[in-house]
Order: sequence, then C-alpha cells, then structure tokens
Amino acid sequence: MDLINLLSLEKLDDCLFRGQNYKTPWERVFGGQVLGQALNAAYQTVDPARIAHSLHSYFILPGDIHQPIIYEVQVIRDGGSFSTRRVTAIQKGRAIFVSAISFQLEQEGVDHQNEMPEVLGPESFMTDMQQGELIKETFPKIYRRIQARKQDAIEFRPVEKVPFEDFMNAKPNRKIWMKVTEETDIPIPVQHQLLAYASDYDLLLTAVYPHGTKIDLNKLFIASLDHAMWFHREFDFTDWLLYYIDSPSASNSRGMGYGRIFDQKGRLVSTVMQEGLIRISNR
Repeated sequence: MDLINLLSLEKLDDCLFRGQNYKTPWERVFGGQVLGQALNAAYQTVDPARIAHSLHSYFILPGDIHQPIIYEVQVIRDGGSFSTRRVTAIQKGRAIFVSAISFQLEQEGVDHQNEMPEVLGPESFMTDMQQGELIKETFPKIYRRIQARKQDAIEFRPVEKVPFEDFMNAKPNRKIWMKVTEETDIPIPVQHQLLAYASDYDLLLTAVYPHGTKIDLNKLFIASLDHAMWFHREFDFTDWLLYYIDSPSASNSRGMGYGRIFDQKGRLVSTVMQEGLIRISNR
C-alpha cells in the first residue's frame, strides 16, 4: 500500500529517520502524514511488546512538500510498564513539529466508555468523492477542493451530506465512516499510524460549519496548531470505523475539534483532540 510506504521511514541511525511527503495540492505537508510518520519513528525505538496509548503534538512551522523530513527521536524513559519518546520533525535545520508519545505494555484494568451514537451502516452512504460529483457543475470551486484531497488508501463515507446549498451553515458536528481500502493483515503499530493519518480528516473544518454565512471560503485559512490522540482498545482498520467529530468551541481565531472513533461493535477505540488557526483574509 502506497500510504504504508509513505508512513514507513528510512532509518539513518538508532534514533534518526527520514521520511518523504505526499504532494498535496495546497503545497504544505499534510498534518496527518507527520503524525503517522512520527509514530513510525517512535515505534522503531521501543520494545515490540509495548504499544502506543497516547500522543501530544504541536505543529510549529508549515512543512515543505519538496523537502524530505528528518525525524529525531529522544528516549525519555523506559520504565517497568511505560516508555516515553519525544519526536522532533526537522526541515532545513528547523523544527517544524514536536510530539511526546507514550507506550504501555498490555495490562488488565477497569473498563468503561461513552456510548456510540446511533447511525446507519456505511453501506447506506456515498463516499466523499461521490458527494462531490453531485455538485460538480453547481459549485465548481467546492468540487475542486474536494477533489484536491483525493487519495485511494482510505475510504471515507460521510453520514451527513455537506449542506452545499447553504455551505457550512450547519451544526458543528459530523459523523464519518472510514476504512483502509486494502484487505490485508496490518500490524498494530501500522494500524495506529494509519489511524493517526486519518484522524486529521475534517477534524478542524468542523469548527467552521456554523459560520458559513459569515465566511468567504476563498479567503479562509486553516492550519493545525496541536493534535492529541489516545488509543484505548485494539481495532481493525480494514473494517469500518465511525469517526464522530464535534467542535465544542471556536474563539480568538482558533477552533477546537473533538473526535471519538468507534468500531462497528460500538467499542470506543480512540479519542482525538485538535486546536487550529482559523482566519479570514481581508485581502
């Protein structure tokens, strides 16, 4: 799979790795790519019996898609049950991203979770690309934006149709079914890397939905500031997962995205939080 190859880094030294970039049409490195690659780098430095349970990251500078990214891993601690790593992504001698990632041995303990929202299965919905085709002639600019993020590794099926007639004048929440398109056995560390990549999908954009009548989309600038993610339970990303996204707040040119990811059995497998910059240019 091309996406797995993209997220799999070249090892340069014990704690030094190099990654290539997905060539985005917006000319900046996709945040989900850096999250997945940072996880890959950290995983290469820990005991295979330990799996990631949380990451806390900051996007410092926009990444250049024409330059490879160097990932430097710092071994913070290896304890009896937990390991902690700090990962710095570097381009042109400057840090563009930092992340603290924690790993844990599998252990027994108390168990409870939020309930999965009631929603029809993924077979009931069109893909995001199919939705885009419906507005190709009516809203060509929006159609081009949707096509610009097209990729074949992960299929996304939004539950709610984007309200194109009154674009982004909606409630700040969304539900999306998603799965890896290739049917193959994928190790847990790679599952985590793929889910981290997918977790950046529309997470911050949800904070814009209630403000459609106030925003000229052609002047909208959005950039991730930080991203936190927790892995609660094992999952299989070759089967459908439901990404339930909510935006609890937007203020001071920043918006917040809060996501919960469930499998089809209703198990909460991951929680995601992100804050980002949302600005409307006056030019």
